[in-house]
Amino acid sequence: MNKFITLLLILALPAIGLSQDLESILEEESADTTLIVQGTFNGTRLLNGHSVETRKNGVLEFLISHRFGRVNSGFDQLFGLDDSNIRFGFEYAFTDNLTIALGRSSLEKTFDAYGKYRILHQKTGEKSFPFSLTLFGSATEKTIKDYLPENKPTFSERLTYTGQVLLARKISPAVSFQFAPTFIHYNSVPGPDDPHDMFALGFGTRVKISKRVSLNGEYYYNINSFESIDVKNSLAFGVDIETGGHIFQLVFTNAVSMIEKGFIAETNGGFFSGDIHFGFNISRAFQIKKMK
Repeated sequence: MNKFITLLLILALPAIGLSQDLESILEEESADTTLIVQGTFNGTRLLNGHSVETRKNGVLEFLISHRFGRVNSGFDQLFGLDDSNIRFGFEYAFTDNLTIALGRSSLEKTFDAYGKYRILHQKTGEKSFPFSLTLFGSATEKTIKDYLPENKPTFSERLTYTGQVLLARKISPAVSFQFAPTFIHYNSVPGPDDPHDMFALGFGTRVKISKRVSLNGEYYYNINSFESIDVKNSLAFGVDIETGGHIFQLVFTNAVSMIEKGFIAETNGGFFSGDIHFGFNISRAFQIKKMK
């Protein structure tokens, strides 16, 4: 009997040790409180430019952006409301982190295509991470026929490319901040002394004032710009209003363009001189792919 009891104890020791190992693993897993920070910004746009946000897998977003003429154009132009520039765009999320899009602007009859890929998420908890990071890249083609037949530009000469690194942090439930180093390349430029490659630094913020309303600000500083054009830094202020599946943004900006190469590198109005364009962005999201 003593031998039998001794044999049982010998056989039970590994099981006891394994049980202790499994228990410690479960305790470690349950102690991991890492959470991805959600809702750094309300939508994929901050104001003129992109935010760090991407849509969920299978979501198609239809975006309408509109900018009127300058407010200081006077009553004859109804303070800019007689003039307008509009852009239609479609964005589709192939994954939670990858979005591909197409758009068309009435200004210079420009087509644009772009992709966004979210690499890092801000996290809290045991494995916290301080910020979110999204890469953005676009190509645009200007198709307006504002040239003489003998000076018709080639397809390549009509192209411009933009690359951005979007870094954002949700500082508190109400306050978020974004930093956006930007590179723009023009295949053709207005003047012989104008640079083909330009660099800019973007800054943006969102402050929530209620569950569905926030105040936004956005500024792009040009490190180098065209010599032949009096380029101003792009500045915008606005209000975000969430209404279910819609996000409605009211925008006040000195930029009339709604694509990166336009509002960053080609803005020529001074915000504090009254060269302000009122406008809005409206987006509507549709779940195309069924969620698993």
